[in-house]
Amino acid sequence: MITVKKGVAALGLILSLIVFVIPIILLFLQSISTPWRFGMLFPDEFTLRGWNQVLSDPALLHSLLVTVGIGAAVIVLNLLIAIPAAKALASKDFSGKGVVDTLLFLPILIPVLAIAIGLHFAMIRFGLADSWTGVVLVHLIPTVPYSIRIFRSAFERTGARWEDQGRVLGSTDWQIFLHIQLPQFTSSIRAAVFLTMVISLSQYVLTVIIGGGRIVTLPMLYYPYVSSGNDTVLAAFSLLFAAVPVIVAGIVELLIRLLSPYPSQWNRRG
Repeated sequence: MITVKKGVAALGLILSLIVFVIPIILLFLQSISTPWRFGMLFPDEFTLRGWNQVLSDPALLHSLLVTVGIGAAVIVLNLLIAIPAAKALASKDFSGKGVVDTLLFLPILIPVLAIAIGLHFAMIRFGLADSWTGVVLVHLIPTVPYSIRIFRSAFERTGARWEDQGRVLGSTDWQIFLHIQLPQFTSSIRAAVFLTMVISLSQYVLTVIIGGGRIVTLPMLYYPYVSSGNDTVLAAFSLLFAAVPVIVAGIVELLIRLLSPYPSQWNRRG
C-alpha cells in the first residue's frame, strides 16, 4: 500500500512538472533567446532584447498599476459579496434556490460579448461607461459566481456545529466569523483570490467595451504583441502577464499571515 501511494505521488509530481514547470522553463528560454524554432535543439543566441522591448514600453507601468488596482478592487468586492451569499445558499432552504443556482451559472455560460453589449448601454445610462468604476463592476460578473461556489463549498464542508458552539458560548455573528469560520477558510480564500485575479486579468473584451479604450490594462497591451510575430517579445510579455496573479496572491498570503490573530491556523487546510 505504501509503495502504491509513493508511486502515485511520484506520478503526480512528474505530471506536474510536465504540465506546469517545463512549459514555464521553455517560455523563459524563449524570452532570452533569438527565435527558437521547431527543429532547433538550442537557440542560436541568448539575448535580453525581448525583455528590453517589453520593459521599455512607456504604457507598461501605468497599465500594470491599473490592472493590479482593478484586480484588487474586484477581489475585495468578491469577498464582500460571495461570503454572505455563499453562507445563505449553504445554510438556508428557500423557494427558488434552484433558480438562484442556475442564475449563478449564466454569466459563465453566456458569451462574454453578448453580456458586454447589453451592459454597455446600461453603463452609459448610469454614467459608468469609460470609467474605472464601470470596469470594476463589470469584472464582477464573470468572477462572483466562481467565488460564491468556492465559499459555498467551504460553508457546507465546515457545517454549522462550530457556529452553534460559538453561539452557546455567547459569541456574536462577527466574532463567530472572525475567530471560528475565517481560520477554517484559508484554502478557499486563497483559491478565490487567485482565481478572481486570473479571471479579471483576462477580461479583454469587457474592459475594451466598458472602458472605451480609456482604461488601459495589461491585456490591451498584450494583444498587439501577439500579432507582432516576435516570439521572443511575446514570451517575455507572457511571463510578465502570468506573474501578476502569482505576485498578487503572494501579497495577499503575506497580509493574511501578518494580520491573522491565529497564524498557525492559516497554515492548515481550510
